[in-house]
Amino acid sequence: MKAPALLAAPFRPFYLLGVGYGVLLTALAGSGVAGLSPTAFPMAWHGHEMVFGFAMAIVAGTVLTALPTWAGSPETTGHRLAVLAGCWVVGRLACALAPVWPWPVVAACDLALPLAMLLHLAPQLRRLPERRWSMLLVILSALALANLAWHAGRAGGDALAQARALRTALWIVLVLYTLVGGLFTPVFTANVLAERGLAAPRARSWPLELAVVSATVAAAAVDVGRLGTPHAPWTASWTASWTASLPTSLPAALPALAAAALQAWRLARWRGWPARTDRRVAAMHLGFVWLVAGLLAQAATHAGLPLPPATWVHAFTAGALGSMMLGLMTRVVLRHTGHDGAAPRGLGPALAAVALATLLRMAAPALGAWSWAASALLWAAALGWWWARHASLLLQPSRPRDG
Repeated sequence: MKAPALLAAPFRPFYLLGVGYGVLLTALAGSGVAGLSPTAFPMAWHGHEMVFGFAMAIVAGTVLTALPTWAGSPETTGHRLAVLAGCWVVGRLACALAPVWPWPVVAACDLALPLAMLLHLAPQLRRLPERRWSMLLVILSALALANLAWHAGRAGGDALAQARALRTALWIVLVLYTLVGGLFTPVFTANVLAERGLAAPRARSWPLELAVVSATVAAAAVDVGRLGTPHAPWTASWTASWTASLPTSLPAALPALAAAALQAWRLARWRGWPARTDRRVAAMHLGFVWLVAGLLAQAATHAGLPLPPATWVHAFTAGALGSMMLGLMTRVVLRHTGHDGAAPRGLGPALAAVALATLLRMAAPALGAWSWAASALLWAAALGWWWARHASLLLQPSRPRDG
């Protein structure tokens, strides 16, 4: 029996569910801050669900869709895909019922998707001749452990342990973003440049790739290790105190500064500017611009500059992830459903909304709650546009391809 269209490819259920859930989460958080909803949405759960719920769904849909083409692994469709998507749904329901369900049950349900993906992918990836794909198993295992640590912190009432677990998970997603985005972005850029008879991006430099990942991991170690330390506020004597403390604070900033410089160098090699009129590719390059900005903000924070410690987090989550998702998901859906062609109308305004939302969220500590709320609602609107524009394509059979 032929599987329904929704189970014909992994991006279909995971994008449909994940993006819809992301819109709901962000809209609830924004309306709570703005006082538009009767009760405030718990911020601790908002962070958890944005990483382990929303982002995890997009990661699952993208990775499982890409592996057959890029690595030659078997496709995940039909009942196997239904089981994986069901694990995600069970996890979200369990987290929604966390106030009344026992902690072990909630944690087990929430860990179901990464563990199921490990069981599903491990035999496939180990048979592949290229061992680099096994890195996905390491990343999925690390995400599962970080999630378990978050739930353990919650059960024990340890807010700092929860914060460190969530920050660790965010860095794991950032490393995956660096690896997967660094694979897709130059290839898709090269396709656009080739169509226009322009020079291709420079060939991949494996030493540079290794340096980027190494610097990013080092920056992660410093950031997670310093989480919870006092942050220097802005005062009249701040400049003098910062100058005096710079020799001891600068070493903590160096890994993030190195990661930003290496990411920027790699981004420049991809030659995205000539391909900027293709909004899907432009969105992917814009995502890395936000990533560089976030790493620079983190370096500034660790160096003692008076920036809110979470500034870099919003540059990455709202800016980098938001931009990359809009561009990459649009390309995946159109390509794999047989609707190749120009990017849909509205993608440009959606990217602009994401950019404005990111700036407002980064400035919220100075501007106040209205900035936070406006940021959340703008970001939700951008993703809501994407969901409304692509939901029907995810539910319908793909068009037959020519030839």
